[in-house]
Amino acid sequence: MASMVPSAPEAELSADRPGRTRLPGVVYLLGAVAFLMGTSEMIISGLLPEVADGLRVTDGNAGLLITAFAAGMIIGAPVMSMATLRLAPGATLVIALLVFAAGHAVAAFNDNYAVWLIARFFSGAVTGTFWAVGAVLAAAAAGRAASVRATAIIAGGLTLANVLGVPIGTALGQWLGWRAPFWGLAALAVAAAAVLAVTLPAAARGTASTLAAEISSLRKARLWLIYLGAVLLPASFVCVYGYIAPLLTDRAGLAAPAVPLVMFGYGLAGVLGAVFGGRFGDRGPFRVAIPSVILIAVILAALTLWGASTIAAIVLFVLLGGVAMVAQPILIATAGQVTAPTNTLAIALTVSSLNVGIALGSWSGGLMLSSPLGFRGPSLLGTGVAVLAAVALAAAAASAKRSAPSG
Repeated sequence: MASMVPSAPEAELSADRPGRTRLPGVVYLLGAVAFLMGTSEMIISGLLPEVADGLRVTDGNAGLLITAFAAGMIIGAPVMSMATLRLAPGATLVIALLVFAAGHAVAAFNDNYAVWLIARFFSGAVTGTFWAVGAVLAAAAAGRAASVRATAIIAGGLTLANVLGVPIGTALGQWLGWRAPFWGLAALAVAAAAVLAVTLPAAARGTASTLAAEISSLRKARLWLIYLGAVLLPASFVCVYGYIAPLLTDRAGLAAPAVPLVMFGYGLAGVLGAVFGGRFGDRGPFRVAIPSVILIAVILAALTLWGASTIAAIVLFVLLGGVAMVAQPILIATAGQVTAPTNTLAIALTVSSLNVGIALGSWSGGLMLSSPLGFRGPSLLGTGVAVLAAVALAAAAASAKRSAPSG
């Protein structure tokens, strides 16, 4: 695949102002595809009992279908993006969508649990590929001065999928049968592939890259500090958000039917946070990312202290959603800027790092919830992890400052 972000100094890329220029239409198209593929990632959670019953497995085994998708994203982002390195980016995205559609169609047509696991893994793998290649393509289409804003559109599509896509898919599955959303996602993926096949060729131009050049581009200490921050950032808040239901109902005393409303508020705030990060992240990536991570630590510390209050818990969870999504598009875009023009693998590994953080956060949050700390455990752990994430990003910022050209 071609690498498409223009070459740039390895510094805090804040000299260029994004201004008020409009983003190209292809960026919003890629955001819509992110919404489609993001809906698939968590759709199982809304239909867990129906899927378990349909496949004749336990709820726990049905939940592993989410894990299989996530594992596919972690592995698929770097592996598949390198396997398709020689392909045009438009062709890579079209193939990814067609494999995504095939995975959903095969699964929806099948009652075999093992087939579902395999289909979910490969669907996740090509979703990771889309994230890596789509982020590079969006950044190239937008230009260096608006690359973070373009990446935020894709991140916003994923966040919006959790706010709207998953609830809509859940309602559709309850109305037309639990297989219906998977058939629908397959059909929409084919339609999206057709649109991309027509739209992308003119936008997908760039400098050819090689596997050796992509691997060589990873020899930068600052890049690995960004990866460390990308693992720690989602781990800090997922270890709390992953257990939002018991934290709100059992600790804060909120009625169970009100939990989805708080989750909607969290997700909507997340969309706004991603937009904010994209809008201002181009002007100084670390100057936006680091304060947002510090705010995560402050909010989680407040949840530790005052999470037993219903009003405080609701307000703090919504605020957490707003700051949680600010830094993610910044980290993805900055990884590409650090390694440009050979940036596809760098971005792919950032996507993998974020998903590793999600998995670690979910796992560690459960351990803390079961520990003697009880309901305070997840937020106390998250506070410490957020502080470590801020330290990692501060070290990356210091490295960027040292590398900045003098004068």
